[in-house]
Amino acid sequence: MSFTVAIVGRPNVGKSTFFNSMLEERKAIVDDISGVTRDRQYGEAEWAGKKFNVIDTGGFVPDSEDVFEREIRKQVMIAVEEANAIVFMCDAATGITDLDEAMADVLRRSTKPVYLTINKVDNHERLLEASEFYSLGFDKIFFLSSISGSGTGELLDAIIESPDFAAAQQPEDAITLPKFAIIGQPNVGKSSLLNALVGTERTIVSDIAGTTRDTIHTHYNLFGKEFMLIDTAGIRRKTKVHEDLEFYSVIRAIKAVDEADICLLVLDAGKGITAQDLSIYSLAIKKGKGIVVLVNKWDLIPKETNTARDYEKDLKQRLAPFSDVPIIFISVIDKQRIFKSIEAALEVFENKSRKIPTSKLNDAMIKAIESYRPPVVRGNLIKIKYVTQLPTHTPSFAFFCNYPDDVKAPYKNYLENQIRQQFNFTGVPIRLFFRKK
Repeated sequence: MSFTVAIVGRPNVGKSTFFNSMLEERKAIVDDISGVTRDRQYGEAEWAGKKFNVIDTGGFVPDSEDVFEREIRKQVMIAVEEANAIVFMCDAATGITDLDEAMADVLRRSTKPVYLTINKVDNHERLLEASEFYSLGFDKIFFLSSISGSGTGELLDAIIESPDFAAAQQPEDAITLPKFAIIGQPNVGKSSLLNALVGTERTIVSDIAGTTRDTIHTHYNLFGKEFMLIDTAGIRRKTKVHEDLEFYSVIRAIKAVDEADICLLVLDAGKGITAQDLSIYSLAIKKGKGIVVLVNKWDLIPKETNTARDYEKDLKQRLAPFSDVPIIFISVIDKQRIFKSIEAALEVFENKSRKIPTSKLNDAMIKAIESYRPPVVRGNLIKIKYVTQLPTHTPSFAFFCNYPDDVKAPYKNYLENQIRQQFNFTGVPIRLFFRKK
């Protein structure tokens, strides 16, 4: 399970600057992916070798203060409910406002750890003025300047050293079954897909409630196939507001991606792939998850001879650079190819678990290297002597050579394509490392 930190606060206190300063100054956040709606950002952060998810609720609050109470309460409630820890940001320059008071009121009732963070403390006077924030009644309080980055380290240290962080890192009861997460935008047919798969009473062997209330883990055991389905459906029932929904589904999807081995990304054939789908897709790749793309509602698309072929070609261009993924055209209503999608997911799981004997790997790759040698860099002839697969969850390969830093991206892509051609890794991101012999 991964740990999720949400940054909350009224507008203009510097939440996004804080998010970005961790990114640029401290290199704490390794990736940031912009959501579609008002550039909401979420990404995987790393601090002192420990990883966690960070969500910036920036630009999330309607600015008009009369509806603030109602709206902010909803937004914060979602963050509080879904995240493991909250960074509550205030602004030392303006002092405590009614909005801060209202939000503090909501957060004090939460059982989640709250890190009260006072931003824009960039001189000694500000530090003295900022002491008024102790009156909000939180015991974890941090003073920082997100522009200069001072004080950020203390806050991040406190987060990763907390007992909650340690508890979240504990391995769950090992069920070695493959875990598939159904992800995608609201209304693309995720719930219908789940119901079509586990439609009859006898298919559900056991329902294991997930960590959060409506991520349901369903144990599927039918037709000789057995796996866990993590369903992120149920997002819709939570709240009617579109903005909340977007935010909610993002947090939910990130959690599901963390838990899963393989992500089934469901798209609506009529709408195609959205920017939000692409950002979740790239997050899944960064986290080294297997992927199968399911194009649902295919029954509604007028067909000609090459409709599917052209659609798939366009889709792969949108998914590039990593487009070696199974794309399956399904119709949940007509139960068309839904079992094929499960077979594809099981194949991708098999590809993800594939371990290639070193001798076989070297035979194939040394041939590939001899037929197309690495380009000469600064007069250096690059010689790759030996390849081995590393013992990692995501298939990773180490190439030992004399000038590891001089191997450029185009040649790395060539080697990756060769590995993919020789040993089936469809649907799985693979990592290449170059080391000195």
